[in-house]
Amino acid sequence: MPTKTSRRAAVAASTPDTAPAAKRDRTHYLYIAVIIAVALGITVGLVAPDFAVELKPIGTGFVNLIKMMISPIIFCTIVLGIGSVRKAAKVGAVGGIALVYFTIMSLVALGIGLVVGNILEPGTGLAVTDAVKDAGHAQVDAEAKDTTEFLLGIIPTTMVSAFTGGEVLQTLLIALLAGFALQAMGPAGQPILRGVEHLQRLVFRILAMVMWAAPIGAFGAIAAVTGSAGLDALKSLAVLMLGFYVTCVLFVFLVLGVLLRVVAGLNILTLFKYLGREFLLILSTSSSESALPRLIAKMEHLGISKPVVGITVPTGYSFNLDGTMIYMTMASLFIADAMGTPMSVGEQIPLLLFLLVASKGAAGVTGAGLATLAGGLQSHKPALVDGIGLIVGIDRFMSEARALTNFAGNAVATVLIGTWTKEIDRGRVDQVLGGHIPFDEATLLDDGGAEREAPAEVPGQGGEKELAKA
Repeated sequence: MPTKTSRRAAVAASTPDTAPAAKRDRTHYLYIAVIIAVALGITVGLVAPDFAVELKPIGTGFVNLIKMMISPIIFCTIVLGIGSVRKAAKVGAVGGIALVYFTIMSLVALGIGLVVGNILEPGTGLAVTDAVKDAGHAQVDAEAKDTTEFLLGIIPTTMVSAFTGGEVLQTLLIALLAGFALQAMGPAGQPILRGVEHLQRLVFRILAMVMWAAPIGAFGAIAAVTGSAGLDALKSLAVLMLGFYVTCVLFVFLVLGVLLRVVAGLNILTLFKYLGREFLLILSTSSSESALPRLIAKMEHLGISKPVVGITVPTGYSFNLDGTMIYMTMASLFIADAMGTPMSVGEQIPLLLFLLVASKGAAGVTGAGLATLAGGLQSHKPALVDGIGLIVGIDRFMSEARALTNFAGNAVATVLIGTWTKEIDRGRVDQVLGGHIPFDEATLLDDGGAEREAPAEVPGQGGEKELAKA
């Protein structure tokens, strides 16, 4: 009997720690349901394409539910991160390193796409009909802004409109200003920081509830993509599509993987395993934004400080679009070949550098890859716009690879920048990636206990302890 009593006592003592695990176990069924929904969506898209296209609003609705959470999550994360840091210079250093890194990686992605595109020459032999030309011109999206409009667009009309306009960089600006203001207020700002912390918990709890609609959203999104493209488009443009996928894989594992190993000493496959659910979510919705809030939560849980995560992830979603860079390179070369006007290297480089800048003006635009490509070609090389219609049919399939590559690039960037700025707890990283400190799927936050002991040592993450001292 004493043995049974001691066992009961042990179970009771461990209840606070094991309760979150039980909730996490239930979420396994959610992601199994997502996989089943994706398979059903592909089946419906192939069997009944007309009906499948009508399901698109279901997928769009789910992605919009996720997007409505992005602004408050970014605001809370950055305000808490900066507000708990004593030196403002640290935040500036993180932002500067991030922008330099994003620019370099964008150029590397463009270079890789340039090499592969010139080797494959996938557009040779295709015919451009009047219908294709009309479809191409229809993609010149008025939403794609030039660089000046983009920079002015970072400033919101009002502080509140930054949260209602859906512009990530506007929210980032307001959050930075609020964080620095609270930092300057000292002890007087502590009650506000505590209020923001409670708001963050509320927002993440809502996000966890929204995630249960993921199977329905995945079904509608995949069914619509499959039904609108069909097998004919996939067969005729298989070379471009497969070449793009292979290029993205090479970039992720050869470039990002090597960087992650050399700088942080981590295996990229281990990191991707930790982010497996986010990759599945992106694959099923064709949108990297659907995983942005979860990436912020998981990077903080991994042991990277709040300022690094709060600045790197939102900024990266606008400036670190590696997949989009590769896409625009290969698509431009494909269209030029298909139009019978292949470009020399001297023509390719200025066009691609122009697209590198233009891509920043389309941040946050739905289907930004195609819209940016169309707008960039219209401004820099109008004759090629006629050929954009050739890739409209497979763009949604290619958007999945774009989104996955963009997400992978931003996840790796956060780890690298955390390492360079010494804002990462390597002990906790090893524990988390080893499965010893599971991520709480119920709250998307660490709620005290043993799980908070390790990250308390992370520079810049001791927000709660610093508040208590203040």
